[in-house]
Amino acid sequence: MRKNRLATSIAALLMATGVQAADLDLSNMSEEDRAAFGAQVRAYLLENPEVIMEAVQVLEERQAAQQAQGDVALIENNAEAIFNDGYSWVGGNPEGDVTIVEFFDYRCGFCRRAHPEVAQLLELDGNIRYVAKEFPILGENSLISSRFALAAREIGGDDAYEAAKEALIVLNGDMDETVLRRLANTLGLDADAVLGAMDDEGITEQLATTRALAQTLQINGTPSFVMGDQLVRGYVPLDAMQQIVAEARQD
Repeated sequence: MRKNRLATSIAALLMATGVQAADLDLSNMSEEDRAAFGAQVRAYLLENPEVIMEAVQVLEERQAAQQAQGDVALIENNAEAIFNDGYSWVGGNPEGDVTIVEFFDYRCGFCRRAHPEVAQLLELDGNIRYVAKEFPILGENSLISSRFALAAREIGGDDAYEAAKEALIVLNGDMDETVLRRLANTLGLDADAVLGAMDDEGITEQLATTRALAQTLQINGTPSFVMGDQLVRGYVPLDAMQQIVAEARQD
């Protein structure tokens, strides 16, 4: 982070003084020239301190635009794996005109914050297809939770998965066998069957495939969303999601 800030500051300094990075070669400057250049930069910034903030803002906007363009390419190149992987649970309106894909972790605080807002979005809109990507990255309890949810689906189908997902997103404490059995019974599932399926090779493969896709998409945190041709890394409030969906429909 500190290195990134330094790079941003140097680039902003060059912009503030009107010097192009390609035209500046400090290694070919004499000590006297370097000192003079430094003095000019310092004097300029002391006289115009607002310029540095303006330059930083412009640089950040350019970097954000470049990131967005790169994300569009990532989504296009991995569209089938993102939107139609053949194993991720699909909710909302399966025939919706916009698809939202969420990479989530049951133990992620921001995922828990986003959960009711995503549900509200799907309810209010009615024409959004939702794809759930199990992405447990916050430790053993996260992994156990995802394995339980996927095992519940294997044993009880899509409705059982949805019920398990709703329960796990608010469940606290360690996911030990007692808790898992109680949860399975509450969901009306055969606890022995669910616990026995949690280590199935198919579930392990699903989680590994999703993790690999997240790495390809440069996703390293939760929640992260693919909405249309936009990749949003982090929590998004309801109104912002509605705006992104509206933009996706205009494309």
